[in-house]
Amino acid sequence: MTLVAVLLLNAIWFGLAFEAFYIRRRVFGKVMVPIREDRENTAYDALVESGRFMGGFNLALSALNIALIFNLGGFSTDRQWAMLLAFNAIAHASQFVGNVPMALRNRHGEGQWNVFKGVMLRIFVIDFVLMIFNSFIAVMLLV
Repeated sequence: MTLVAVLLLNAIWFGLAFEAFYIRRRVFGKVMVPIREDRENTAYDALVESGRFMGGFNLALSALNIALIFNLGGFSTDRQWAMLLAFNAIAHASQFVGNVPMALRNRHGEGQWNVFKGVMLRIFVIDFVLMIFNSFIAVMLLV
């Protein structure tokens, strides 16, 4: 895995998250609250609209990674690149780790959404893999 490849994967993944959370936030709201009756309240509407904020952050992360592919920041040292990759690793880790408690509940047939099915499984796995890729390259740059 090369630096440019992992930056491209980050840009694509964060871009897809922008699309899911911001543009298609109503669809993603249904993934998060799968039971129709549970969606009949203002808290659900607030959850759906909060997708704009999550989508906005993901758009910024995608744009950052695109800029890094072209090195628009003029980064010249391995330590600088490692720091940027560590930032990306933390962003992915926050999404993965945030789903771990729900995954543990799912093992007992509980939880608000199923981490081990459909789009949530893809998010869980891809954020884990990208966390590892970014971390690995960051460490390799520092060794």
